[in-house]
Amino acid sequence: MEFLVILIVVLAAFLIFRFFRQRMYLKTLTEDQFREGYRKAQLIDVREPQEFKRGHILGARNIPVTQMRQRLVEMRKDKPVYLYCQGGSRAARAAQLLHKKGYKDISVLKGGFKKWTGKIKQS
Repeated sequence: MEFLVILIVVLAAFLIFRFFRQRMYLKTLTEDQFREGYRKAQLIDVREPQEFKRGHILGARNIPVTQMRQRLVEMRKDKPVYLYCQGGSRAARAAQLLHKKGYKDISVLKGGFKKWTGKIKQS
């Protein structure tokens, strides 16, 4: 029982540390904030290609989080990066990778594509 309590405390501490560390480099934007800046940024949809084809934010490029490491050459470090996925978790993982690779200005759409009410394109 004592071991379980220690394990839960350690896990909670790790998750809290990770949350606050991520907030240092990642901006989570509301749809209005996202809309204000995404035209001046690199707008990246990190969902898989089949999800992207079903619908994506107008002007977005599809670089799935599963291919992000191999496709970093397609992204510039000197321009802001706006990321989104379906709900937000994959975009946060992509942001963590970009941060480790030296990208500084990273933003994520709060709630992801499923909360987006703006213009979309479908293939």
